Amino acid sequence: MNMIFKTRKTAIAVTLAAAGLLAGCQAGGRGDGKPVIGASMLSLQSEFIVKVKDAMETAADEQGVRLIVNDAQRAAVKQVQQVESFIAQGVDAIILNPCEMEASSPAVQKAREAGIPIINVNSETSATPDGFVGSRDEESAEIALEHIAGLLNGKGNLVVMHGYMGQAAQLKRAAATKTVLGKYPDIKILAEQTAEWDRAKAMSLMENWIQSYGGEIDAVFAQNDEMGMGALQALEQAGLKDQVVVVSIDAIDDALQAVKDGRLDATVYQDGDAQGRQAVQMALDFINHPDSVQKTAIYIPFQLVTQKNVNEFIR
Repeated sequence: MNMIFKTRKTAIAVTLAAAGLLAGCQAGGRGDGKPVIGASMLSLQSEFIVKVKDAMETAADEQGVRLIVNDAQRAAVKQVQQVESFIAQGVDAIILNPCEMEASSPAVQKAREAGIPIINVNSETSATPDGFVGSRDEESAEIALEHIAGLLNGKGNLVVMHGYMGQAAQLKRAAATKTVLGKYPDIKILAEQTAEWDRAKAMSLMENWIQSYGGEIDAVFAQNDEMGMGALQALEQAGLKDQVVVVSIDAIDDALQAVKDGRLDATVYQDGDAQGRQAVQMALDFINHPDSVQKTAIYIPFQLVTQKNVNEFIR
């Protein structure tokens, strides 16, 4: 009997210890009383996304928020899993930088079903989150294409580098490209293809286009600077940059330097710092004032950056 009693006591002690450990895990290390926000980012291989992430971390430190950042590595399936993990951890809010418009939407739906506020930053999903902070992607392409049209005097052959297919920025920038070019019938799209927001892939793609079209190419529109810089490098190595206009989007640091040096014709500034900071603030507003905060969207304007005004953007 004594042996059975001791065994039961041991089993009870182990069970209680495990329960205590589980409670500690579920608390997410909240002994300090800080609100906890989970963030799933598209890809931390992207300089622009890192800029958004850094701004979020700075804002979180300033606001006394515990921020958990995960890299989805451009995989929507992984992103949904990360959000499921945040839900299981019981975070107070989630910031989502979507990989894809459709495939990342279940992440939004799961968070809302769990009653956890979810804020999309920089990019959109078809599922409606509690809030959105970013910019109107169609506006960036409109600015870029109008500048290209001006530099070409409304006539020439264009190649277009798309971002990750199915992501909101790719879809909206592609649609805006067609809309703007509708006003310039003498500008023809010679070729268009995805380079998945990636510099190395863009360089390889540009090399292929140079082999296929050579001196026929008058301009390159890259949907982000990573691809724009890859295209620029390929053109320079082929000795063709002087005859080809290159314009891209984001105004990352080396793109700004390339504009200043006269290598890149223009970039379109997207304020990643403001996007990151305001996403954290919006998430905190939902945490602190759940009954008074309404679903909302904040759109931060894009700005054209050329050699004339580039010094205003270099830090």
